[in-house]
Amino acid sequence: MTPGKSAETARPARRRLSVDRRREELMAAALELFSTRDAEDVSIDDVASAAGASRALVYHYFGGKQELYVAALRSAAEQLESRLRPQGGGRPLEELASGLERYFDFVEEHAAGFAALLRGGPANRTGEVGEIVDGVRRRLFRLIQKQMGVEEPSPVLRTTLRSWIASVETAGLDWLEHRDLERPMLEKMLVEHMAALLGVAAAHDGDVARLLERLA
Repeated sequence: MTPGKSAETARPARRRLSVDRRREELMAAALELFSTRDAEDVSIDDVASAAGASRALVYHYFGGKQELYVAALRSAAEQLESRLRPQGGGRPLEELASGLERYFDFVEEHAAGFAALLRGGPANRTGEVGEIVDGVRRRLFRLIQKQMGVEEPSPVLRTTLRSWIASVETAGLDWLEHRDLERPMLEKMLVEHMAALLGVAAAHDGDVARLLERLA
């Protein structure tokens, strides 16, 4: 009797793991497709074929293409945000360099997820999808703000930081497309880019000038 009970209690755990793995496989296949094609051009049949699954199984787990699209992007965003958690212990620009290294670790290890998360124009940035993408940007913004010890950024600093984040995203997509620049060089360039942007902003905002002196 006891062995029978043990088997019964073990079976649901194995099923749950299997479901999680299958969902991950479907989302990974979807991210690969969404990273190179617009969501409108990817069908449930495309995802099922890429994952080696049936159309009915995709609908069983996600209900439809939009649900799958959102789930796949949310998974990529959560993985990226986990890399952005501050490590602490270094000077602000050192922490920035460390954060960039972890950011590009994700870009390299999860190329499809990163590309799917960021590619496309404003038409793909509404509703839940827009919230997911903007959530990653807000997380990165708050991280940089915290590293710099800034409570409330001025309009000049806010614009500067958001401009830099956009540059990092563009650099990541360009690097994935070409891979003709060594990662350490690219990361170093982006840190220097931040310093240069702050230098320009300092000429227009005394608070940024004082921040730059403190960082230097």
